[in-house]
Amino acid sequence: MPELEGIGGWLFAVLQIIAIDILLGGDNAVVIALACRRLPEDKRRLGVRWGVAGAIVLRIVMIAFALQLLLVPGLKLIGAALLLWIGIKLLQPEADDGHDGIEGGTTLLAAVRTVIVADAVMSIDNVVAVAAAARGELALVVFGILVSVPIIVWGSHFVLRLMDRFPVIIVIGGALLGWIAGGLAVHDPLLERLGFDAPDWAHWPASLVGALAVVLIGRQLAARAGRAAPAPLEDLLAEARRDE
Repeated sequence: MPELEGIGGWLFAVLQIIAIDILLGGDNAVVIALACRRLPEDKRRLGVRWGVAGAIVLRIVMIAFALQLLLVPGLKLIGAALLLWIGIKLLQPEADDGHDGIEGGTTLLAAVRTVIVADAVMSIDNVVAVAAAARGELALVVFGILVSVPIIVWGSHFVLRLMDRFPVIIVIGGALLGWIAGGLAVHDPLLERLGFDAPDWAHWPASLVGALAVVLIGRQLAARAGRAAPAPLEDLLAEARRDE
């Protein structure tokens, strides 16, 4: 993938990282709340602060490893495929929240440990997407996470309500992941070894194809899921009354 060019390229990459963190990290705020819910009132704030700090450090370490892995031939293609899947999944109707198994710690250390472990498990998609958007620059990762994590933790409810009110934000987010995936795949070293040496400008059409693929496939699958969804209980009861 081409190097970042000037302040414009750097700023665009940072905005991508922040957008990814907000779109894919909303559930992390719920995890923090659940993990700290059993703490005494005076320790909850400490639990949140130390849990978030630990989660940030661990996520930066994970992304640093991911940045190195993306240099291995073929792994950019795998990362791009994973990003396409994440983007398509983002556009699907939500199922259950998956937070039932998160136990709140009764001590500060237990709550902080729960936050860090749960955040690490839930952030695999985030790590892959941010590593791809960072284009090998760990400084961008650190800056983007430091800006976006406070938004996630303290503004997550506002962000989630905004997404519920304007579903197009989710579509734009899915398209962003597809855009990154396309640009990532076209410059995989494996393709160069196979004789496909893409010019620098090739990431633009490849990114556009990736974005369109996520939106088209994601919306088509979402429409199918909507048609296949069972009727609400109220509709079934009303139909039963009509049959009587």
